[in-house]
Amino acid sequence: MGKLVALVLLGVGLSLVGEMFLAFRERVNASREVEPVEPENCHLIEELESGSEDIDILPSGLAFISSVCWSLLEVHSRPCLPGYHQWRLQNGKYCCLIFLLEASSQRGIRLYEGLKYPGMPNFAPDEPGKIFLMDLNEQNPRAQALEISGGFDKELFNPHGISIFIDKDNTVYLYVVNHPHMKSTVEIFKFEEQQRSLVYLKTIKHELLKSVNDIVVLGPEQFYATRDHYFTNSLLSFFEMILDLRWTYVLFYSPREVKVVAKGFCSANGITVSADQKYVYVADVAAKNIHIMEKHDNWDLTQLKVIQLGTLVDNLTVDPATGDILAGCHPNPMKLLNYNPEDPPGSEVLRIQNVLSEKPRVSTVYANNGSVLQGTSVASVYHGKILIGTVFHKTLYCEL
Repeated sequence: MGKLVALVLLGVGLSLVGEMFLAFRERVNASREVEPVEPENCHLIEELESGSEDIDILPSGLAFISSVCWSLLEVHSRPCLPGYHQWRLQNGKYCCLIFLLEASSQRGIRLYEGLKYPGMPNFAPDEPGKIFLMDLNEQNPRAQALEISGGFDKELFNPHGISIFIDKDNTVYLYVVNHPHMKSTVEIFKFEEQQRSLVYLKTIKHELLKSVNDIVVLGPEQFYATRDHYFTNSLLSFFEMILDLRWTYVLFYSPREVKVVAKGFCSANGITVSADQKYVYVADVAAKNIHIMEKHDNWDLTQLKVIQLGTLVDNLTVDPATGDILAGCHPNPMKLLNYNPEDPPGSEVLRIQNVLSEKPRVSTVYANNGSVLQGTSVASVYHGKILIGTVFHKTLYCEL
C-alpha cells in the first residue's frame, strides 16, 4: 500500500512539473518567430565575433563593450542517470549534467557556452574576458581590446553588465559586473584615453551582490544593480523560473549604505537611468516587460508603470538625443539555451518612445531570424549610428 501511495504521489508530482514546464515554454515565447526588420547600411564588426554582452557609449562617441570567450561543446550519449546527459568537455573529461531541453541528448549537437555566470553550467576553459573600445566617430570603426593594468587578475575576468561614470573633473570610470569563481563582484577601472587602456582601482563585494546581471552608476561608488536569480545553483534556478517565483530585486550600493530598493521581479536584468537621472528603467527578462521607477533623494525607487513588450528584454540603453529606451531582446530564448546552428536564436531591438506617457510607442529597430545576428542582448545609439551586441555571437554596426 505504501508503494502504491508513493507511486501516485510521484505521478502527480511529475504531472505538475510537466504542466509548469509547458506554461514556462509559453511564457518565454518557445514557438515565436520574428519578421525581419533590417536597416540597409549595416555590417558586422570583424574583431567582435564571440559576444558583446553589454555596451556603454561616452558622449564623445567612444563605446565600451564587454566580451567573453565562447567555445563549442559536443554532446555525447554515454550512460548517465535519468534526466542527465553526458558531455565531453574541451579538456577531454566527461561529466553528467541536467539539461531539460529537447535536443541536448542528441549526438553531435553543439552548444555555445561562454559567459561563466552563476546559475549556468560552466563548460568553457578558463579563458578571460575582455573590454573592447570602438570610436564611433570613425568612418569604419574597429574594435580594439583594452589593456588592463594596476594588478588586476585578468585570468579571473568574466565581465557582464557595464556602466560608465564621468567625474566632475571629466575623469572616466568604468564599472564592470564580474563573475570570478562563479561569484559576483563589481570592478572599478579608470579609463586612460591617450593610452587606450584601463587602470584597475578597486573590487566591490557585498553579501547582497549575488547573481548580479547589470549595473548603472550615478555617483562615485554609488550604483543600482540587478539580481537576476535568487538561487545560484543551476537546478534550483531552473525551478525558480519554472515556478515563476519573482524573488529577484534591484539594490542600491554606496560605501555608507547597501539596500534593496525594488523587488518582486521574475528576473531583474538590464538597468539604466533617464537622461535627467530622475527615473530608473529595469528590464524583467522573464516577465517580458520594463519597469519605470521614480528615483527619490534617499535612493529608494517607486514603481510608476510597467511597459509590456511581448518579448524577453535583456539590456537597456537610453538614446541621449531623444530619451527613448533601446532594448536588446530575445524573441525565442529556448533557441538560445538549446542551440542548434540549423535553427539559431533570433535577434530583436525595440525602441520605446514617450516612456512616461499613458501610451508609449514601441517600434522595431532591428529583427533577424539568426541568419545574421543571434541572441541580441543590447543596442546603443550615437548620432544616428547603432551598435547591436549579442550574448555569444557577433556584433552589428548600422547607420540609421
